[in-house]
Amino acid sequence: MTDRFSNLTKIPDLPAARMLADANVKLKTPLDAPASAKAPVVLGELDSKDAWVDMLMLLGVILPARERTWWACLAARDYVGPKSDADPLPLTLAEAWVFKPTDDNRQQLRAAMDHAAAEDDTVHCARAALFGDGTLGPGDMREHAAPAGAAELSAFAMNMVALNKLSDRFEEHKTLLIDRALDIARGGNGRVGTKPQAKE
Repeated sequence: MTDRFSNLTKIPDLPAARMLADANVKLKTPLDAPASAKAPVVLGELDSKDAWVDMLMLLGVILPARERTWWACLAARDYVGPKSDADPLPLTLAEAWVFKPTDDNRQQLRAAMDHAAAEDDTVHCARAALFGDGTLGPGDMREHAAPAGAAELSAFAMNMVALNKLSDRFEEHKTLLIDRALDIARGGNGRVGTKPQAKE
C-alpha cells in the first residue's frame, strides 16, 4: 500500500468486502487481497491494476454519508460551475444538507428529486443525501429501509456523469475524482487540484 491510501481516518475500520456486501455492490476486478482486507489495501490493489471504475465504486461505498454526498456535489460542480442563481435545485439542497444535515433539509431533497427535470443528473447528489442513513428519509419514512446501495451508487453515478461530461480531459479528471475522495476520506474538503474558491 502506498502513501496515497494512508490515513483515511473517515473510513470505517472494517473489511472492504463487508462494506461492499452491505451495499449490495460487487467489484468487477478479481482481487488477490483476502476478504478481511481493509479498504486502503483493496484500493491499492485496484490502483495497481488500473481498475479506476472499481476504485470510484469502492470510494462511493466506504465514504460516510455526508462525505459521500459532498464528493458527489463536487463532481456536479465540475460541470455545473460555481454557485449561481441558475443552479439545479437538487444540487443546491444536497450541498445545504451537507453543511446542515437536519431533517428539514433532508425532507426538501425528496421534493427536489420528484420535481427535477428529466435531464438533471444532479438528482444523484440529492439521492446520496436522502438515502445516506440507509432509510427512505426523515419522519415516518425513517421506518423504511432505502434500497441497499442507493446512496453509494448515486455518488458513484454522479462522478461518472461528471467524467463523461468532461471527457475532453478524461485521464486528468478521473485522477482528480479519486484524489478528491481520498482527501475527503482524510478529513479534507476535497478541493484538490483546483483553484481556491470562495468560502461556502
